[in-house]
Amino acid sequence: MPEPSAARRTVLKGAALAGAGTALAACSPGAGNSGAGSPATPTAPVDLGAAAEVPVGGAKLYRENKLLISCPAAGRYKAFSAQCTHAGCVLDKIEDGEGNCPCHGSRFDVNTGAVLKGPATDPLPEVPVKAQGGRLVAG
Repeated sequence: MPEPSAARRTVLKGAALAGAGTALAACSPGAGNSGAGSPATPTAPVDLGAAAEVPVGGAKLYRENKLLISCPAAGRYKAFSAQCTHAGCVLDKIEDGEGNCPCHGSRFDVNTGAVLKGPATDPLPEVPVKAQGGRLVAG
């Protein structure tokens, strides 16, 4: 059987490398992250809106700000980065008191930021938050 031409080999090698590069990019930090390249925590105060939007005993995800806010008791708020510590994806939902990472399935406790399920091994970074005039300000 004749050997493929050099040009054909080059095209096939290029296609294989392009496919590998795409797969690698899909698992890289920031993949699936709506704010790739921006910091995991706010660098300036962020007004999140009405404090009443976070239910007592529950939590709310502010994906556009990459923040997760919980309210363990009336008037008490805790804030965490909503950017997964494994690959940098932004959490996509809260279920049963757990924040979910859509990229690789890591789960975090919304009240402590602790890892409940890997592959993440580091907790979500805590962010300062306070209620001012009925509004939440984080950062």
